[in-house]
Amino acid sequence: MRRSSVLTGILSILAFTLPACVDSEVEDGENDGFPSGKADGGIDEGSAEALGVLALVNDGTLTAPKLKAAAGITTRVSNNIVKHRNGSDGSFGTSDDDTFDTLAELDAIPYVGNATLNALLDAARDRGLVGGASKIEVLFSPQPAEATHMVKVASMIRAATKTIDIAMYSYSDAKIAAALADAVTRGVKVRFLFETGNADRKILDDAARAASKSGRLEAAGIDVRYVNKILHHKFLIVDGPRDDAARASTAKVVTGSANWSSTAGTVFDENTLFVEGSPKLSAAFQQEFDMLWKGSRDFVGPAPAQGQSTANITVDQVPDEPGTNVLFTSPNFTPTGADGTTWSVDKSSTVVSDVWVDAIEDAQSSIHIASGHLRLRAVAEALIAKKQANPSFDIKVYLDQQEFISASGHTAQVAEVAECLATATTPNAIRDCKANDFLFSRALVNAGIDVRFKSYAFRWDHSYAAQMHSKYMVIDGKELISGSYNLSMNAEQATFENALHLTGAQYAPLLAAFEANFTAIWRTGPSLLAPLRTTISTSPTIPLVFPSMSLSYTEFESLRALIRTNCTVADSDEYRSNATAHRSCPR
Repeated sequence: MRRSSVLTGILSILAFTLPACVDSEVEDGENDGFPSGKADGGIDEGSAEALGVLALVNDGTLTAPKLKAAAGITTRVSNNIVKHRNGSDGSFGTSDDDTFDTLAELDAIPYVGNATLNALLDAARDRGLVGGASKIEVLFSPQPAEATHMVKVASMIRAATKTIDIAMYSYSDAKIAAALADAVTRGVKVRFLFETGNADRKILDDAARAASKSGRLEAAGIDVRYVNKILHHKFLIVDGPRDDAARASTAKVVTGSANWSSTAGTVFDENTLFVEGSPKLSAAFQQEFDMLWKGSRDFVGPAPAQGQSTANITVDQVPDEPGTNVLFTSPNFTPTGADGTTWSVDKSSTVVSDVWVDAIEDAQSSIHIASGHLRLRAVAEALIAKKQANPSFDIKVYLDQQEFISASGHTAQVAEVAECLATATTPNAIRDCKANDFLFSRALVNAGIDVRFKSYAFRWDHSYAAQMHSKYMVIDGKELISGSYNLSMNAEQATFENALHLTGAQYAPLLAAFEANFTAIWRTGPSLLAPLRTTISTSPTIPLVFPSMSLSYTEFESLRALIRTNCTVADSDEYRSNATAHRSCPR
């Protein structure tokens, strides 16, 4: 009896003194930290492990109880993490969300330390969130001829061992042509979706047709096809998951704004993205290519016809890569016709535009856009609304000079839309009125938005235009959208386009490169304007084409007025209709 009483007493004391957390739930001390890198027994910022942990804690579907259950952490820790992530309103998916950008930000949460990190890492691994080390690099144009994106593309093609799939708007590079021909001789299977094929197939003369760009590709053994909409893609898949889904992990992908031409490499402002080790992006681009190949038409040439992909890979078949997405306009289209090679468009669908608008609306500190065009009403109106809500918000828009419109021209296009709307009696008619080819640069300027133009001529002409041809947006220095997609309704609903959409700490160096590029082009040639104005005012020959420079709306408007004053024939019918022949003007 006495022994039993003593034992009972001991158990009572232990029950009182042992920690309540006896089910092995994990937490650290209130201010504990964890090592900053693998060398110290921790994990590196930006590593696959770090990205997996961040993907886990940033998953809005994981409530505090679910995060606790998934990682085996305490209620206090899970509540602290979710409270930070969801922001002050406690609801995920709203404007005050504060998702974790770095491990350091997670480490600052009370009671999160090394033990918690390891528990979260195990949970991330269990959910397949810790992937391989994907890499995305960017090459900006213009570059010297020996360092362009085409040189790198040709090198990648020469290293191909199995398959090459290309979707390309414009191509004329001899080095790539030689590399493709060499790949075919090595037994690499090459398929080429080519916008130019749609024009080349109409050539009636057999010799001229064979000598066309499409004809020469076919002669090299490359199967060329085209689609009956505009194919504005500029992407390449090397050794992709065409016939073997496992190759999604090792494929190489190239995409961006740049065509494969000398001007794209050495004259225009462009960006080309090189992707390695991203199963998600490889699968996405392969899925897009396969869908277009099935809905394409044969150029008909001597190259052996290549069939459909056999792996039939989809993005759903590979692990998710948080913060890594690609946007396509193809969801706006449906293949129709007996053979599925005619594409109909859903004019109510604006899948890529919607993402641009959402990103603008969610921006917290800055929006930097570099684009050849800005003719997309939804994006322009989102920018204007953002500026009106906060006049000090940092919005900068850099456009090609072809987007400049005079005050009178702007007034005329506003009146044209108003006239159209006055007679529109159906929702479709109203939509069509608002979707016309409207230049929004003046509207942005009127709203107080800082707009500059890459300026290089009195009058735009494709023969000498040193275009601003990139199409990208950086939000808050943390989010990037960039690809072939022009900011126009034509791009959204008449053209096959793509754009990468990237966020997260793993892309910090890439986003920094885009921000640096934006700063550089925004400041192009600040010392060139004054000497140019002097030359226009005093030289016996007035330049109508000149070195590129970044000018505000007012600066470019004033420069054009000065040229008109000194070159009285600048607006004559001859100079307008034959701009190529008139790059200067005698005084």
